[in-house]
Amino acid sequence: MRAILGSLLAGAAVAVAATGAITADGSNFTLTGDGVSYLFHVDPNSLDLVSDHYGGPATDFTPPANILAGGWSDGLTNTRREFPDVGRSDYRVPAIHIKHADGDTISAFAYKSYEITAGKPALAGLPATYGGDNDVSTLMVHMYDNYSDIEAVLSYSIFPKYNAVARSFQISNNGTANISIERAASFSIDLPNLDLNMVELQGDWAHEMNRVIRPVQYGETGFRSTEGYSSHIHSPFMALVSPTTTESSGEAWGFNLVYSGSFQANTERFSHGFIRVLLGLNPLQASVPVAPGQTFQAPEVVSVYSSEGLGGMSRSYHDLYRNHLSRSNYTLQTRPVLLNSWEGLGFDINQTSLDSLAQQTADLGIKLFVNDDGWFGKTPFARINDTAGLGDWIPNPDHFPGGLGPYVATVDSFTVANSSEKLQFGIWMEPEMVNPNSTLYTAHPDWVMYQGNHPRTLTRNQLVLNLGRTDVQDYIIQAVSNVLNSANIRYIKWDNNRGMHEMSTPAADYAYMLGLYRVIDNLTTTFPDVLFEGCASGGGRFNAGLLYYWPQHWTSDNTDAADRLTIQMGTTIMFPPSAMACHVSAIPNGLTMRNISIEYRATVALMCGSFGFELKPVDLSAEERAAIPGILANWELINPIVISGSFYRLALPDETNWPAAQLVSQDGTTAVVFAFQQQATVKPAPPPLRVAALNATAMYRSTAFNGTYSGATLMNAGLNLAWPVEDYQSKLIYLYKQ
Repeated sequence: MRAILGSLLAGAAVAVAATGAITADGSNFTLTGDGVSYLFHVDPNSLDLVSDHYGGPATDFTPPANILAGGWSDGLTNTRREFPDVGRSDYRVPAIHIKHADGDTISAFAYKSYEITAGKPALAGLPATYGGDNDVSTLMVHMYDNYSDIEAVLSYSIFPKYNAVARSFQISNNGTANISIERAASFSIDLPNLDLNMVELQGDWAHEMNRVIRPVQYGETGFRSTEGYSSHIHSPFMALVSPTTTESSGEAWGFNLVYSGSFQANTERFSHGFIRVLLGLNPLQASVPVAPGQTFQAPEVVSVYSSEGLGGMSRSYHDLYRNHLSRSNYTLQTRPVLLNSWEGLGFDINQTSLDSLAQQTADLGIKLFVNDDGWFGKTPFARINDTAGLGDWIPNPDHFPGGLGPYVATVDSFTVANSSEKLQFGIWMEPEMVNPNSTLYTAHPDWVMYQGNHPRTLTRNQLVLNLGRTDVQDYIIQAVSNVLNSANIRYIKWDNNRGMHEMSTPAADYAYMLGLYRVIDNLTTTFPDVLFEGCASGGGRFNAGLLYYWPQHWTSDNTDAADRLTIQMGTTIMFPPSAMACHVSAIPNGLTMRNISIEYRATVALMCGSFGFELKPVDLSAEERAAIPGILANWELINPIVISGSFYRLALPDETNWPAAQLVSQDGTTAVVFAFQQQATVKPAPPPLRVAALNATAMYRSTAFNGTYSGATLMNAGLNLAWPVEDYQSKLIYLYKQ
């Protein structure tokens, strides 16, 4: 990693400095990607950082908008700023708000110097994107508040291939008294007066990642999580798009926080029309103390610009996250088909019933058997229901008298049907939680999140362990390590089934996240060959912070295929399909009571990186059992393309009765189309299915038609599919380049 250093005296120019995609020319800074430019400069009078342009390629700095002076809105309020504070004539929401020991909250950061490096430094204690010298370049801008002896270092990293800019900052207390960080927006930019809509992903348990679009009007437009985690309610992501932007055309700016705790996303259009964009910690759960000599590190926000619509933005995120965020050994590998025991057995388990279910799993040709909840704890706190046992991560001796070792060895001895492979074993854990009815809580009631004498409110009969404590972190590391060392365990489903309530201080959430990341970093480093899957009552923590450590996440507890299609389409706005875990469950569905064919259920689930089943094999109908070999054969063909290919949302289920999605292999030779009919219709006729991203002049053969068609025909004229007059129909269409 090489570095270029520079400084600026007010009004003085310095020589041009550059490394790859970053140029510093006097007081001007330019970040350049394949299809994006990010420009800002230092104001020579205030030494503030001023935004100039973020969007399509631009090579020049042009004069700012002319705003008529007058009234109360003057000075910094009329400036497009990169790192805005409050209290010095800027009336908009700030990116940084610091409370000093004497109670004042004014900061006055002024430019001091910069450095440019090839590559990207890691963020201490936090997940972040990464890359080599040829992948990414980083600009570090040093600013100083001479009135309080506080330094800010702003980090700008550009991944040119992905049109992505990653931003974060550090605050160092060089003074003699404590300070606290009251507001920290990792990415802040003031866009010009543009007509823009906000795209967000909203939902709830079993209803995650629903796309919502609303105009960016005067005043504030935004959302936040106060659950302590990113939550089901909102994802820490937003996009700004032109009103005419579609999936395939138009401008889109995406912003995604690489963090797993509470957050706030906000835009503010002020009277002059400028739009301030802020994404970072939730101020209600901040107030992070920084003692003299200490440094606060803000989490990272990754922004992607696209001139090719929301789809282009999504594919940039997908490729960036697979190659430069998710660090697991499994990120770029196909994942084994699994069967989870929960739907089949629930808490009604013992070694005999589990051995039988594992044998049935192998007989179906499934490769991984996952033992869900109910295997741990001992009398009087045995986990025979959800009221006891969490925190006591030892096998229940009544179920497993010999421990996990002999039981897992038996599972490992089963041969997977139609192969020479042996069945693999995985297990469910919820290490961040504890039941009051447990040995752990009895011994350490002070280890949970609580506030003084306030009641400790339960959700699902459990409390949240305080991972801000080092002793709690060490306990979890040791407990999970003991389980993994006790048997040949190849997979862990790491669950989290409630939000945080009583926090000792607002800063407890940030401390918790640093502790959680330490725990997961230790375990994934120590056990690199274990496949970890995140879960939080479904998609409650499907976020980029955990994707850094874990390659996949359970997408939703709602396994109804019709609902899942909407949830999965929303999730792919910024996450690659390879990160989604999706299963075929039994019918009637436990939530919606819908009866949907196994073909439709499988087609929806096959577009995900981790594919599996949540059902009891002995309850399968003859028709369902006969369909499974074909489903597994399709998985063998499709999963490698899911892992590394490009994903296109051809038609959305909230906009049409005939939604569709498409994957294209990395080499461009194969495309797979997932086509659906939601409701039976006599009229009107379905629209033609127009595919995407084919070679216009090449010829393609397919399972859907005889002969060959050109890529141009398939993309522009499309295919007229014949649908039966039945609800919830699906088709898998393979297109092969000749």
